Amino acid sequence: MIVRIYHNPRCSKSRATKALLESKEIEFEVVEYLKVPLNSAILTQLLKKLGLSAASLLRTNEAEFKQSGIDLDNTCEETLVELMVEMPKLIERPIVETDNAARIGRPPEQVLELFK
Repeated sequence: MIVRIYHNPRCSKSRATKALLESKEIEFEVVEYLKVPLNSAILTQLLKKLGLSAASLLRTNEAEFKQSGIDLDNTCEETLVELMVEMPKLIERPIVETDNAARIGRPPEQVLELFK
C-alpha cells in the first residue's frame, strides 16, 4: 500500500501527524506541497478520497484567501481547485493518502482510521 503525507514542516499539526505515522512504524512518502505544488488532477483526486468539496479543504482564514475576493457560495469547484493549485498555502494540512482513501490530520489521530 502506498502512503503519502502532504506535509508542511512549519505546521505543528503536520509535524505531529508525521511523528504519529513514524511512531506506528508506517512507511510513507513525504510530499512538501509548498515546494512541489499539486496540480488540479491530484488535488481533485485527493478531494474524492477525502469525500470533501474544494471549499471544505480551503484555509479561509489565510490572508491570501481573504485577498482573493472569492465568494465560496458563488464559486464553482474547478475555480476553487485552481485557487489551491495557484496558492498551495490555502490547502488544509496535513493530508495523509493511501491507495483508496485520505484523511486530514486534524487531529493527527484521525489519520489512523486509514490503517484499521
